[in-house]
Amino acid sequence: MHRLTVGLTGGLASGKSTVANWLSEAGFRVVDADRLVAEMYQRGGAGVAVVRDLLGADFIDKSGAVDRAKVAARVFTNPKELRALECAIHPLVRRRFEEIVADAQGVVVLEATLLIEAGYAPGFDLIVTVEADAETRLRRAMARGLDEASARARLMAQGDGNLRRKGAHRIIDNSGDFAHLRRQADELIIELERLCNPRAPHTPQRA
Repeated sequence: MHRLTVGLTGGLASGKSTVANWLSEAGFRVVDADRLVAEMYQRGGAGVAVVRDLLGADFIDKSGAVDRAKVAARVFTNPKELRALECAIHPLVRRRFEEIVADAQGVVVLEATLLIEAGYAPGFDLIVTVEADAETRLRRAMARGLDEASARARLMAQGDGNLRRKGAHRIIDNSGDFAHLRRQADELIIELERLCNPRAPHTPQRA
């Protein structure tokens, strides 16, 4: 079995994380870019110096970690600062992912909202995006507790999704119900198993 690297992306409240969980349950190694960033934002992490340099010491809390809520409130309403922060953080995330999977075999997935926009795509064997229309995603984000202004700001910061759809090899449509999403995820799992181990016997489709 060789290694197959998969980039999994999608906008706010698209269902990307749900698909990532199912891929993990299928036995694939899934690395969440947000968790890598969270680690970098802890005291002593590489992201602390980045935030301090770009935004100032006011965005570092008393423990020496990045105040993520404060950073989010600032950059999602300031496109230039958001772009500067992304340009500094994305290479660190990519480098950390490569370190984690250096000796891995089988299917390895990086779950990242801005995977294509950050320029990661050329290094992956397959890019998959989970998509739904903006209004549907807005409703879902608000149902999860995000206020409307914050949700709309994040949707705008992530763009209209054209880059994701153009850059992806596979598009999973999450505009329907839960069962519809699950069927597509199961089809993806079967495809990834086949691509990673093409000589293996055919795996029956999951119920």
